[in-house]
Amino acid sequence: MLMLIKGGRVIDPGNLDGIMDILIEDGKIVEIKEQGSGVRGQGSGVKTIDASGKIVTPGLIDMHVHFREPGHEYKETIETGCMAAAFGGFTAVCTMPNTNPVNDNSQVTEYILKKAGLADTVRVYPVAAISPGLQGKGLCEYGDLKNAGAIAVSDDGNPVTDSRLMRSALEYAKGFGLLVISHCEDLDLTVNGVMNEGAVATRMGLGGIPNAAESIMVMRDIALCELTGASLHIAHVSTLESVRAIRDAKIRGVRVTAETAPHYFTLTEDAVTGYNTKAKMNPPLRSDRDREAVLEGLSDGTIDVIATDHAPHSSIEKDVEFDIAANGMIGLETSLSLGLKLVEKGVITIIDLIAKMSTNPACILGLDHGIKKGKPADITIIDTDITYNVDAAGFQSLSRNTPFDGWNMKGKAVLTMVGGKVVLGR
Repeated sequence: MLMLIKGGRVIDPGNLDGIMDILIEDGKIVEIKEQGSGVRGQGSGVKTIDASGKIVTPGLIDMHVHFREPGHEYKETIETGCMAAAFGGFTAVCTMPNTNPVNDNSQVTEYILKKAGLADTVRVYPVAAISPGLQGKGLCEYGDLKNAGAIAVSDDGNPVTDSRLMRSALEYAKGFGLLVISHCEDLDLTVNGVMNEGAVATRMGLGGIPNAAESIMVMRDIALCELTGASLHIAHVSTLESVRAIRDAKIRGVRVTAETAPHYFTLTEDAVTGYNTKAKMNPPLRSDRDREAVLEGLSDGTIDVIATDHAPHSSIEKDVEFDIAANGMIGLETSLSLGLKLVEKGVITIIDLIAKMSTNPACILGLDHGIKKGKPADITIIDTDITYNVDAAGFQSLSRNTPFDGWNMKGKAVLTMVGGKVVLGR
């Protein structure tokens, strides 16, 4: 079957930027031509998608999501998580290993991929555990995990506190061509902390988490990355000090990349006012000074990726006292719109945004991705003019824990295509 995406502004950072037509056959891109230059198949019964006035990009990739299956399917399943991803414009996601059981062996990795295959929507790339049970007391069998389909390793949700073990993980993963994704947290500094340390926490009578709890471990892991020559990716960057450390490391040529999440460049600790558990997360929302540093890191390229850290929780975990409420928020269905706010404000360009949400994640993960002849047609079409109010009750995700419910947004994905199959089309 032939399919034609016609007349959109095609942006593939470093590759394409122009008004073009894309012809797709049997799930692959077969022609890319400037509009009006005669793409094969026009007028011959081909299914045409009019992308006029819209932006056509390589499918968005979220490097950091938590789909609660196996173990906590009442919060999210792989099927519902994939649908949330598709509605957010994502054609691929990387699922973190803190499920129950933990993804620390090939059987769990294979289970996740089997369930993703049954969902038959977006591509799922499992991230396996660094250590068995995320306990930081040894290394998993990285070779078996990679053979089963793992794309990276991480103990996300728990830091690897043992520096010697983290060094071994970097060296071992390097040998198998696996990326290490680091959750940077000094647990000795986060004891009894539930939000950012500062005046807001003091006023609310809540235990604080200092910036150093993150940045100390960022600096340690950069040092180990430099020592081993392995590739390191820093997850959910939230502090000024972390941004500075990553920037300095990149100047030295260290093989480190980094991500932040939309809530860290959009919100501050003030969102917790009123004991709003929907704004409780780890690392916590920080000060406006930190938010500005994250914005600068996005602008100058220090931060390579925007990832959601999509963390579904039910009301059982969130509608409780702030101290005992679970950390995290869902983000797949609001991420692109929040990223487009950065473009509207001139923090980054639309090309930068697409790079941080598509081509950079693909490059870091070693995925062959892009709008190129012969490649699978993983494509997102974005309408930057559409306006809407966030309605969490209508989300595809099973969970509703978002502080952005009711926000006015501008711009969203209107079509998500995976391997030539339209999984979201409005």
